[in-house]
Amino acid sequence: MDRRYAIYDVFTEVSLAGNPLAVVFDGDGLSDADMLAIAGEFNLSETVFVCAPKQPAHVASLRIFTISRELPFAGHPTVGTAVALAEESSADRSAALDLVQVMQEQVGPVRCAVRLMPDAVSFAEFDAPRKSSRLNATLDHQKIADAFGLSAAQIGFENHIPCLWSAGVPFVLIPVHDLDAVQTVAFDPERWLHVAPLAEGHLASAYVYCRGGVHHAASFHARMFAPEMGLTEDPATGSAVAALSGAIHDFDQLIDGHYPLMVEQGVEMGRPSYIHLHLDVKGGEITAARIGGSAVRVASGILNIGR
Repeated sequence: MDRRYAIYDVFTEVSLAGNPLAVVFDGDGLSDADMLAIAGEFNLSETVFVCAPKQPAHVASLRIFTISRELPFAGHPTVGTAVALAEESSADRSAALDLVQVMQEQVGPVRCAVRLMPDAVSFAEFDAPRKSSRLNATLDHQKIADAFGLSAAQIGFENHIPCLWSAGVPFVLIPVHDLDAVQTVAFDPERWLHVAPLAEGHLASAYVYCRGGVHHAASFHARMFAPEMGLTEDPATGSAVAALSGAIHDFDQLIDGHYPLMVEQGVEMGRPSYIHLHLDVKGGEITAARIGGSAVRVASGILNIGR
């Protein structure tokens, strides 16, 4: 059976930047092994398989695979697939169109708002499906520094310290002193495997961040390393930003209000990505966290896999 696919660059307004994503529109009938093999064929950080929805109110059920395993939730696949499905269903692109769609992921239903604009790049924003929570973990700051080729003095800033957070996918969030420290990271995956805690059945990935960035509007600059997922480095990681929302609220002691933030990632890889994070805080708690970005279609085709 031939199956249609498209390639999108996500968290960018220009092609050949951001995080590339493969979207396979006809995922029904494929086994888990088939999906993993196809993800390996694309050899991108993630591949999404769009399947028929199990609930009539949902637009689709999504299966998300890295080259090594399935993920319960991921940010750039959610944004990219929301845009892809909206563009597929909208024949008339002569006028602006806003729509809301719910996609089922393993973490649960994910509500997405999509804006399609004539002669402009599409944008999608989703509600974080789970509130970010801090997980118990004992972290050795010196060993963390060694795994990234940094000194222990470069780990942490203000009252931000390394800790383990998850909003569906666990990450060790590693604050570092400044932009120069992030850009000079020399990641050692072997050392990291001896440092990373086991969380939710897998070794946690690493998300290194500092305040500011190269882009004048960046609130934070980040890099993500996930050898356990088969990723040396990832150019944009929405699920890590979802986890980061909890650390920002906790360490920055946000007062009630609305906080529009932008996280830049992928700069060191030559694929700059811009992830928009909106936090609403009321009564000292995060009441809503939304993550969004643009997505650009760069290719489309047919999988001829004979199944």
